[in-house]
Amino acid sequence: MNVNFNNRDPVYIQVIRHFKEQIATGSLEPGEEISSRRELANKLKINPNTAQRAYKEMEEQRLIYTERNLPSRITKDEQVLKAVREELILQAVDSFITSVRSINVPLEEVLDLVKENYEKHCDE
Repeated sequence: MNVNFNNRDPVYIQVIRHFKEQIATGSLEPGEEISSRRELANKLKINPNTAQRAYKEMEEQRLIYTERNLPSRITKDEQVLKAVREELILQAVDSFITSVRSINVPLEEVLDLVKENYEKHCDE
């Protein structure tokens, strides 16, 4: 597990984002068992309380679930999984739009360039 932490965002938020990215890309499958809080803290070299906070937040967002004393698992809820993917796509789109608007590129030109480059990358 490799997470490159930045200094802007709280670490627990970055851990949650990492899990969301892994879920959206299929690296973590629905129902898959994940590391314990303590194991995660050791792997990422973060404070165990930070790992606990990330897991608590992910449980509140229904990204993961924990039954009794069993290990935590990735949700199987299709709506939650779809929402995670859409959230990450919208964040990327918002960032892109902010960048493009700052240089005043017409929408049609942007759409044409995006489509052309997207297809080019898909062919590689």
